[in-house]
Amino acid sequence: MVAINVLYASIEGNTQSFINKLREAAEANGDILNSKLIGDETEFEQVTQPFVAIVPTYLTGGTGTGPEVTEIFTNALGDYIDFSDNRKFLVGIVGSGNRNFNVQYILTAKRYAQKYQVPLLADYELRGSRFDAQKIYQKIKTIVGESK
Repeated sequence: MVAINVLYASIEGNTQSFINKLREAAEANGDILNSKLIGDETEFEQVTQPFVAIVPTYLTGGTGTGPEVTEIFTNALGDYIDFSDNRKFLVGIVGSGNRNFNVQYILTAKRYAQKYQVPLLADYELRGSRFDAQKIYQKIKTIVGESK
């Protein structure tokens, strides 16, 4: 049995829906998914186990990927990762978004991966499918197993 730790942001419920599918995939394989929703009112705590961050994409400003495009709504997750030594336990990023936004699809996740110098493990669109959840669960399980 593997315990998989996930920190995530969910604004409109899409990421929460995906977390539920990811939990089902983990439980179907005898593993545990420990997830924590991070928002503006979350009290920061020291992380002590490897974790993956799942981040949706919400942006404002511009139509491309330059510095005028800024993150909105997911900043609390980034602040939580920055708190204390939490970033040392971050092993990867999973991003979600809407493919209709072309070059901005999963831009937030790409920026997190670059900022924290961890791999962008996977991506899915909107709420993701059960197939997406199973595939991403396998990737996360592999990387979490390597980090212990």
